[in-house]
Amino acid sequence: MTSSPQILLIGIGNLLWADEGFGVRVIEHLQKHYRFPDNVTVLDGGTQGLYLVEHVQAADVLVVFDAIDYGLPPATLKCIENDDVPNFLGAKKMSLHQTGFQEVLATAQLLGQYPQHLLLIGVQPEELDDYGGSLRENIKAQIQPAIETALRYLQNVGVAASRIDTAVELNDPALDMQRYEAERPSPAQACRIGDQRVLQTGVFTVRPPTPSELPSLQVDVDYRGQY
Repeated sequence: MTSSPQILLIGIGNLLWADEGFGVRVIEHLQKHYRFPDNVTVLDGGTQGLYLVEHVQAADVLVVFDAIDYGLPPATLKCIENDDVPNFLGAKKMSLHQTGFQEVLATAQLLGQYPQHLLLIGVQPEELDDYGGSLRENIKAQIQPAIETALRYLQNVGVAASRIDTAVELNDPALDMQRYEAERPSPAQACRIGDQRVLQTGVFTVRPPTPSELPSLQVDVDYRGQY
């Protein structure tokens, strides 16, 4: 490793599925409250999948924040290092982004540019089936411990962060967690777990459109797997 290793701190996940957004919220907290040397990149990876390959290839040290189903009690924080990380990202998938990031690591390795040091800081989620929901309180409480774990890890490679007294506004203020929670529609305004009128019906059927409907190609859908 060079005297100034390239460090990548990345959070992956989907903000729309409650605790699935843990990794992204950790990154947002870092962006608002911490500053790092120029050789450190703090990146919201979201669900971008293979679009993240070039960022991973450029990193000597990679720290990943994510919600991981370890089979542990909710809000348990657990760290995995180096070769074990891809196995945990793909062992029990909760969403498509985990497969995507597992492929990112595999692609970077195949191309011969792979981080020398890799740390996964994962939290066991409590709730995922809440569309548009935010982190549960005990998951939210693990944001700072996850950050402190990462900072201790980075000290081993000579990287120190400085905390900012006044929080910096995010590039997209609409993603701020407090605003996200405050502006969430009520259950009466927006379905959160799927429309039960659809989920409780019978077989998935599609009827051919009538001649009058052909311009818009409207269909009636009764969803459960056949059509």
